[in-house]
Amino acid sequence: MKSKQELPVKTCPVCGRPFTWRRKWKHCWHHVRYCSERCRRQRRTKPAEAQ
Repeated sequence: MKSKQELPVKTCPVCGRPFTWRRKWKHCWHHVRYCSERCRRQRRTKPAEAQ
């Protein structure tokens, strides 16, 4: 069994925070891009343009 320090890490493109591998992502880790559902939903919204 791997220790928690040895688990793969990715960085969320929305919030910039690192997140680690989870067992539920065992078969789809290469498809995981966002750390949470909130970040996944926010990717669609564009920030208001500065005026």
